Amino acid sequence: EGAGATKRDLVDYLDGIADRILPVLRDRPLSVIRAHRDQKPFMQKNVPKHAPDFVRTVRFWAEASRREVAYALCDDRRTLLWFANQRAVEYHPTLVRADDPEHPTHLVLDLDPPEGDGFAAAVRAARLVRSVLDDLGLANVVKTSGAKGVHVYVPVVGASLEDASAATRAIAARAEALDPGVATTAFMKEDREGKVFVDATRVGGATVAAAYSPRIRPGTPVSFPVASDDLDDVTPRDFT
Repeated sequence: EGAGATKRDLVDYLDGIADRILPVLRDRPLSVIRAHRDQKPFMQKNVPKHAPDFVRTVRFWAEASRREVAYALCDDRRTLLWFANQRAVEYHPTLVRADDPEHPTHLVLDLDPPEGDGFAAAVRAARLVRSVLDDLGLANVVKTSGAKGVHVYVPVVGASLEDASAATRAIAARAEALDPGVATTAFMKEDREGKVFVDATRVGGATVAAAYSPRIRPGTPVSFPVASDDLDDVTPRDFT
């Protein structure tokens, strides 16, 4: 609804951006959000039985659904374009690689602003998170979420899932402490009091919308990497 784009546009976009999006999808269990005509968009984790043989898969036990799930590995152009042809609009890889599911490659702070104040509030929270990371000597980069928020990524090597989870929570708590008028770690929306939620739950098998992934929003915005110094000068609508 309100995409302002056709399925052909989706296929052409993903083909044009393949050299950018494939490196952030490769070797990672993938969930997608598909948009079928006259249906509500839905997330697909399990690869359908009719998938072609060239679509690589990896199997993991899903505790929530109590079953083994065959996740796709979107490693090449034809797999990406097959997904596009299946009306897969959003691409959500895990923070772990399929061959090393116990060690995340990144910490992610997902900054979710309240309704109304929107992206500008998320940018203010991103400044807090980056200040904490700079004090800790941790490299970091940012991207628009493609919705109304900001994602801050911190590359890590060799961290366990438990340590990554603890570190992400600690960073979020420090950001909140720097300016509790802007940021909150309150998980329940009714407890956030109009502040930006610093979401520290994206760890391990959790997924995040990939850089360059379109989002199912009016105008079909794209989650896009931004130089941190440019955050004040952009909006999510700049990238479609």
